[in-house]
Amino acid sequence: MPVITLEGAKLSKEQKSQLVKQLTASAAKIMNAPEQAFVVLLKENEKDNIGVGGQLLSKK
Repeated sequence: MPVITLEGAKLSKEQKSQLVKQLTASAAKIMNAPEQAFVVLLKENEKDNIGVGGQLLSKK
């Protein structure tokens, strides 16, 4: 059972649904495996806990 893990900032429910659908479809196609075999884990972080280019994402 392949597992896809994505860690990032918080997303809306619609964004999560679209992301899971597209990641699963792409990985299944590339790996020649059924979509039902994939598990997608989304790990959300507050923007105060993400730094990009030496600056908190919440400051951008």
